[in-house]
Amino acid sequence: MLSLKHHVAKSRALVSPLLLLNNNIKTIYIFSHSSYSTVVGASAKDVVLSFKEWFGLKPRSSAVLDRVFQILSTHDDEDSASRFAADQALSELGIRLTESFALQVLNYGKKTKDVLSCLKFFDWAGRQPRFHHTRATFHAIFKLLHCAKLTPLMVDFLENYKKDRYYHQVRFNDTLVMGYALAGKPDIALHLFGKMRFQGMDLDDYAYHVLLNALVEQGCFDAVAVVSKQISMRGFENDVTRTIMLKCLCKQKKIDEAVEYFQQLVSGRECVSGFMIGIVVDALCKNSRFEQAGKLLEDFKDRDDVVKLEKAYDVWLRNLVRAGRLDLALEFFKSKNSLEGYVPEVFRFNFLVSRLLKENRLMEVFDLFMDMKAGQISPDGVTMNTVLCFFCKAGMVDVAIELYKSRSEFGLSPNGIVYNYLINSLCGDGSTHEAYEVLKNSIDQGLFPGKKTLSILADALCRDGKFEQMKDLVIFALERNIMLRDVTYDKFISALCKANKVEVGYLIHSELSRMNKVASENTYIQLIHGFNKSNRADIAARLLVEMEEKGHKPTRALHRAVIRCLCNMETPAKQFLQLLNMQLSHQETNFQIYNFFIDGAGHVKRPDLARAVYELMQRSGLVPQLGSNILMLQSYLKSGRISDALNFFNHLRLKEKNGIPRKLYNTLIVGLCKAMKANLAWGFMREMRHNGMYPSMECYEELIKLVCSTKNYDMVVGVMNHLEGHGRQVTSFIGNTLLLHALKTRDLYEAWIRLRGMLVNEQSKISLLGQLIGVFSGCIKVSQDIEGLQKMIEQCFPLDTCTYNILLRRLSVSEIDHACELFNRMRRKGYEPDQWTFDILKCGLYNCLRTDEAERRLEEMF
Repeated sequence: MLSLKHHVAKSRALVSPLLLLNNNIKTIYIFSHSSYSTVVGASAKDVVLSFKEWFGLKPRSSAVLDRVFQILSTHDDEDSASRFAADQALSELGIRLTESFALQVLNYGKKTKDVLSCLKFFDWAGRQPRFHHTRATFHAIFKLLHCAKLTPLMVDFLENYKKDRYYHQVRFNDTLVMGYALAGKPDIALHLFGKMRFQGMDLDDYAYHVLLNALVEQGCFDAVAVVSKQISMRGFENDVTRTIMLKCLCKQKKIDEAVEYFQQLVSGRECVSGFMIGIVVDALCKNSRFEQAGKLLEDFKDRDDVVKLEKAYDVWLRNLVRAGRLDLALEFFKSKNSLEGYVPEVFRFNFLVSRLLKENRLMEVFDLFMDMKAGQISPDGVTMNTVLCFFCKAGMVDVAIELYKSRSEFGLSPNGIVYNYLINSLCGDGSTHEAYEVLKNSIDQGLFPGKKTLSILADALCRDGKFEQMKDLVIFALERNIMLRDVTYDKFISALCKANKVEVGYLIHSELSRMNKVASENTYIQLIHGFNKSNRADIAARLLVEMEEKGHKPTRALHRAVIRCLCNMETPAKQFLQLLNMQLSHQETNFQIYNFFIDGAGHVKRPDLARAVYELMQRSGLVPQLGSNILMLQSYLKSGRISDALNFFNHLRLKEKNGIPRKLYNTLIVGLCKAMKANLAWGFMREMRHNGMYPSMECYEELIKLVCSTKNYDMVVGVMNHLEGHGRQVTSFIGNTLLLHALKTRDLYEAWIRLRGMLVNEQSKISLLGQLIGVFSGCIKVSQDIEGLQKMIEQCFPLDTCTYNILLRRLSVSEIDHACELFNRMRRKGYEPDQWTFDILKCGLYNCLRTDEAERRLEEMF
């Protein structure tokens, strides 16, 4: 006992501090990576050892019973040789076969739910010399079958009653009546009873009470009155009779009558048992009369004439837990345990522990485990499963997995809930491989984790790139019609595509489609990009069509990607038009699909295909709108077919009665700039002005960028005059472009002075911009500080990160301290430095031989 107390104290000392640290955590991953991991790692072995010792705590007789059930479970009744070997093995155990031992075996089998082995034992015992089954053993096997809801088997058992000789050693008719009564066949039982009475035979007191109780359970209350009268007439009435009649009143919901009847028994000084009190307490609780039930228990706690009061305590505890009154249940247990030595049966402990665990009351759960251990209560399978769940919830998955690995040492058979907890906890702990191994073990045991657990494991495997295991898991789930979360499939297929395993992803997708599971839009996008990357444009195109059939809307960018891949195949024109026709056959004719294909052809520089789609659209009865014309024009420009672009533009000019739209002009000008045709672009800009339209700012920006890059600064000044003449504002892009080129050469400023002279108002923004160009080119010397220069720029155009970079570049050449100051001011104003910013400052510091500061600045930046 001293050793046991020592281990209980040691277990409390090891686990309690860990629970206190994590008592408020609601998830199952309580301290996987906490600062206490060293403590946990050091103590885990001791905790495992302590609980292993408790798990191994079994009654002396349990070793014999384990051996009996081991023999029975390994032989096949259909095989005579196997049956003979089992008979021999049981005989060699040297068992003293008695009614008491037979009942012990059947009760053990009932707890472990091994009905088949119990039937085998019953058969073997009945064939042994000098042993005959009794009413009690028959009643036990009937109850076992009834609890297992094997009524057909009970009926077959009774029908074959006469075939074996050992049955004749007990009262034949009594057994039949009891059997049919317990099998839920009260009409047959009563018929046999009536037949017995007609033949002058009668039941004994035991069979009478079995029949009476079965009639109450079946709700045959008229028959109950008749049978109870017969029991009374024969002088068989006793405490069992009164207990059953009390139950009968409660079954009929005559609670007040039941209480009154019970009080009559008490006042008549009849022997009152805990069973009777328990029946009344149970009925009161089921009718939400907890206060009355509690008072009833209190009234009997100090009486010496009550037999087995702990049975009533069990009922009270069960109802408190079932009603969710856990605090009251714990208080009651602790009070009765300390004052009266009350210790519930293990299944009562299990019920209370499970409810507490469900509400994450880990400290109370652990205390109950320690109470069970201290009371030398041998844990059953449910208890051991609950312990594993407890350690998972407490974040001590290392302890849980060690106990799980040692399950064969103490006969633990994990249930589905344990497997769910273990897998979830291991995934949260990052031990995905171990979680997968646990999953395989659960499948081997015929237990399939829930949908949520499988999804968690799938996400973890996907996250760790364990694609083969993930694939096996998904296929396993699909084969059993277990559907994981949509996001899990999405993540898996996306991860496979990114890992260049797009074929496996497509296999999973196809299986899901076969089961009428619609993939998400993102899944389709990832698969399409995956097949594009592997140059399988045929499958990508098929997926694009399927995607639209499933109700998703493929974007223009997705069409572009597929068309680009198609045009890299053999016979690209055929593949391109085939996809277009498939798209058109699955939806009503509209501009969007034609525009997508014109755009896609333009991006792969196939204006011939774009033109084919454009003409097909016209033949289908659609008149091309502005959007289609813009895309067609862009396709010519992007492929460098400038003459075709101009011809197309002029063709539209002739068709348009109201003139060319401004957007079409803008498209042409931007396209010409990108094609390095500055003079043509400039000509169309002036044409727009002549026609009373204003070019977009993008036109000005692209043209200024082009002519600056070709150092045609005279045209730059002309474009700026054009911009000023229209009253347009200088954008950040234009201003930055001019200042950057001013840093590189004085030619821009000289062209500016030569062409603009002194004709412009000195206070205009364009004049200020000219002065800035002079400052940045070094032609104008200024005395104001950098802040004054910033303000001067702000008068011309809005500052952005690029503007600050240009300023930094100017300062870093000779004034690195001012450059560093400007960098800090830039960040304070909310401008986010980019890579160019860092490169400018780094080079400036290195050029000034301030290497240490450069390294320090770089560390601060990154």
